[in-house]
Amino acid sequence: MAGTVMTQTLHFVVDPRPDGDGFIIDVKAAGQCRSYAVPTATQQDFSSFFLELSNDFGTRVPHVFADALQHPAASMHWRPLLTENVHPQILVGYGDPAVLKTNDGWWLVATSNDAPDAFPILHSSDLEHWEPRSFVFPCGQEPAWAARGRNIADYWAPEMGKAGGEYWTVFTARQADKALAIGLARAPSPTGPWTDNGAPLITGKPVDTTRLGYDASHPPMSGGVIDSHLFIDRDGGKYLFWKDDTNSIWPRPLAMLLRGQPDLVGKLFASEADRRTAAFAAAIVPWANLQRPMVRFFLMHPLIEAALANWGQVREALVEFGLAPAILEAMTTPIRAQRIADDGRSLLGEDAIVLANDLDWEGHLIEGPFVTRQEGRYWLFYAGNDFSTPSYGIGAAVADHPLGPYTKQGEPLLRSTGEWLAPGHASVAPGVDGRPQLFFHAFHPGTGGYNAFRALLTVGLRFGPTLVELVEIA
Repeated sequence: MAGTVMTQTLHFVVDPRPDGDGFIIDVKAAGQCRSYAVPTATQQDFSSFFLELSNDFGTRVPHVFADALQHPAASMHWRPLLTENVHPQILVGYGDPAVLKTNDGWWLVATSNDAPDAFPILHSSDLEHWEPRSFVFPCGQEPAWAARGRNIADYWAPEMGKAGGEYWTVFTARQADKALAIGLARAPSPTGPWTDNGAPLITGKPVDTTRLGYDASHPPMSGGVIDSHLFIDRDGGKYLFWKDDTNSIWPRPLAMLLRGQPDLVGKLFASEADRRTAAFAAAIVPWANLQRPMVRFFLMHPLIEAALANWGQVREALVEFGLAPAILEAMTTPIRAQRIADDGRSLLGEDAIVLANDLDWEGHLIEGPFVTRQEGRYWLFYAGNDFSTPSYGIGAAVADHPLGPYTKQGEPLLRSTGEWLAPGHASVAPGVDGRPQLFFHAFHPGTGGYNAFRALLTVGLRFGPTLVELVEIA
């Protein structure tokens, strides 16, 4: 499906088509015609394509190739715990790490994306040595309601907790209709066997696609939910936290808006490179709309990077010109919480929005909530900005009740350094000395994106009346 978009600077014509496991994308602009091979439908190969596009047509350089992108040295040493895959069936490392301390040591569960074996489980008796023990859902034992298979399934952000006499794992999986949902599985021990509830605990709400700029013939879109967290209070009250995945909704509608009104490109984006990036996204979006969810994300990622680099200008222009209010709504990702029944099979009462992205560093999303009670107060750690870019970081907020209201610390606790990129999605557990530690993932420099390896790291925490501080671990 060819696409054409004209701006004051470039007139893009694109013609993408399948080619084996990947694609061929023909691009015409400014009197040039180039043909690009994308060997596989991975974010890494799409990033290489966008680098070539930048060299030929002056679009934005993907962040993973931006030599000028420098990050300060860390103010303290982040202690690495797992910096390589320690089992052949663990394919992408330890993203979204959830660490649980029990009487027999520490248990770790992590994201597995579309790997055949979902959610690796590792054990450590000293936080130095980690032994792979099992998977929550070994290949062939996935929940019946969840999609399965490479390039189809997505298993994200598991978290294990002790609930009464059993263990629960809450998790995100993609349903057959491609929307993300949250499930719960239970087991007699951390190593399983794990039994899913049989149906999602939470599914997203339908999205009115006409408000996003799609024509009336486009079917309703299922909103997704992601990043569940189970918090059990001292009185035994159980709370489930999660994020509305609205940040996955706005990039293509924004590209379609720019496709229909190309004069807006100059109003939303300051640099010529970002304007050309936006024009290319507008040209290719009709084809992107037909692809599977992660490929759509890969295709729109340069537009996401450009929008984040011009965040204030983009939002102000959308407000000023009264454009697609639903796009602005989708740029806000609320974190919700709700009581969960003692049997883990239903939610009680109504959900409450406990946090939303409203600080500049958070960009178009916050996610990965984790609540811990320390010094008589409730501390909510969260991640902000785009997970696959160095702008990702970890923030904190504090409240006097699990459901808030929460007061944020103004700046992130952790952000990219010269040694580690995109720290995110933290959990809290006692260390060897019994003091609280923050466990989180990060990318090696020069890497990033979906299915790129993420390492497990940790720092210590010190809680005061209103602020939490990082403490170096010897």
